[in-house]
Amino acid sequence: MTDAAVVNASPLIFLAKAGLIDLLRVVSPRVMVPEQVATEIRRRGPDDVTAKALVDTSWLIPVSVTTVPPLIQSWDLGAGESAVLAHALGNPGMVAIIDDGAGRRCAEVLGVPLSGTLGLVLLAKQRGMIPSARQVVATLKQHGMFLSEKTIDQALALVGE
Repeated sequence: MTDAAVVNASPLIFLAKAGLIDLLRVVSPRVMVPEQVATEIRRRGPDDVTAKALVDTSWLIPVSVTTVPPLIQSWDLGAGESAVLAHALGNPGMVAIIDDGAGRRCAEVLGVPLSGTLGLVLLAKQRGMIPSARQVVATLKQHGMFLSEKTIDQALALVGE
């Protein structure tokens, strides 16, 4: 577990919609939410479960990211991914929680510690926080997360499922 993590919109949305927002805490007791990500989520409307989670979850901590380094800008990512990576890069050891493929590749190039929604599920299973990673993945898929069956099977094999 690290001191802090920073999350992008997609993992936050999938986990909130599935009622699994607490899985974010498998990486860190505090999870930063850049203002760019919060703005994207608030566009979903005040009654959206993810927008409510931003307001109601004390360990989701808003942060202002005002500068995105040119190297991150050159990847032409969305505002949320760019802010997540800029915040993680500026805070060594912070885990970036991103599902977007281009954002993940950028994190890898920058040497930013990284997880995605599926990685959170696998870590929760390894730590005994959930009885079945396959059931959690199925729930997440029902709430809009897309992963190929091949990717799911390969990942679940890593935790003995």
